[in-house]
Amino acid sequence: MILVNENFGKLQASYLFSEIAKRVRAYQEANPQAAVIRLGIGDVTLPLAPACLEAMHRAVDELGHEATFRGYGPEQGYDFLREAIAKNDYQARGCDIQASEIFVSDGSKCDCANIQELFANEGMRIGIPDPVYPVYVDTNVMAGRTGAAVEGRYQGLVYLEGSAANGFVPAPPAGEPLDLIYLCFPNNPTGAVATREQLQAWVDYARANKALILFDAAYEAFIRDPAIPHSIYEIPGARDCAIEFRSFSKKAGFTGVRCAFTVVPQGLVAYAKDGTAVPLHQMWNRRHTTKFNGVSYPVQRAAEAVYSQDGVCETTQQVDYYLGNAKLIRAGIQALGLDCVGGDNSPYVWVNVKGDSWAFFDRLLHEAQVVTTPGAGFGKCGEGYIRISAFNDRAKVEEAMARIAKAIR
Repeated sequence: MILVNENFGKLQASYLFSEIAKRVRAYQEANPQAAVIRLGIGDVTLPLAPACLEAMHRAVDELGHEATFRGYGPEQGYDFLREAIAKNDYQARGCDIQASEIFVSDGSKCDCANIQELFANEGMRIGIPDPVYPVYVDTNVMAGRTGAAVEGRYQGLVYLEGSAANGFVPAPPAGEPLDLIYLCFPNNPTGAVATREQLQAWVDYARANKALILFDAAYEAFIRDPAIPHSIYEIPGARDCAIEFRSFSKKAGFTGVRCAFTVVPQGLVAYAKDGTAVPLHQMWNRRHTTKFNGVSYPVQRAAEAVYSQDGVCETTQQVDYYLGNAKLIRAGIQALGLDCVGGDNSPYVWVNVKGDSWAFFDRLLHEAQVVTTPGAGFGKCGEGYIRISAFNDRAKVEEAMARIAKAIR
């Protein structure tokens, strides 16, 4: 008989954003006239930048002519996009990253999950920040790297606690060393950023312990502090111990278009049971070419346009627009006497509600008709907080903050 992967049975009852959608849907069905404002899920609202749209149109037109038609493209991504990424995102910042080390994909969420196929299912100590994006935890559970959940935490994972005391940037732990380490900066959900010194400590730790860092930099475009690194590869030694994930979703509004990339440096290794070093670049390339047929040509041309003169200007303006929303949210929350972080180098504001986060979520939904995200969904350390997203229209953000102020006061 066919057997199921019983690890799925260990998962929490519902994925965070599915539960949010369920509660919002129930409220709207009961209150059909309510004008709900969504500041929960991190989805963009501005249209594609003109430079990207024009590039996509030109690429689609090419597909309509025999001389310029394209079928399958290279699974790793077209050279024109990989070279633009290497030059503008890495080499321009002093990072020794080559186009051949970049793998174009349809989303960082997918890559963060799929990269796990390269590693053993048993015997690893995995460092998971708390609070953090739930996909890191859930996909390790699906792969069988954890035991059952006890008081909201899975056995076998090492939780790296973030709090107001450490600025939501955990330090490397003492004791038995980690093997695989997830880091996300600017952080989702807290909006916290890591300094050069903090990232150097993690790189030094990983190199000393033959560990691997999985660095999620999906929100690096929102960094405005020139002292904050945009990439783990700005840190000396990171090529020896880190894989980086990035996305065009928030940087260029590609959430519905789908384009991202993963950087796996040549020379980066993990180890077989007998201690033999195994190159990860070749392994990821083998997995990528076996299970992925590449991102469509028009989408990759649109992504390339992000790096054009007009594209840089237009997408920067869009990011600045969302950061303007975040500044508004942060100021409104502080005016209510609530503590918060984020919103300056991130589109998220992390608010200390000093109580049950799901109860506060329900309160804002029912009393202010505003959707946020309860911090408990991001881990045990997220309890007592909510995340407010800056991805929406400016007028709606202003209206939402007025409603929240009225409900709280």
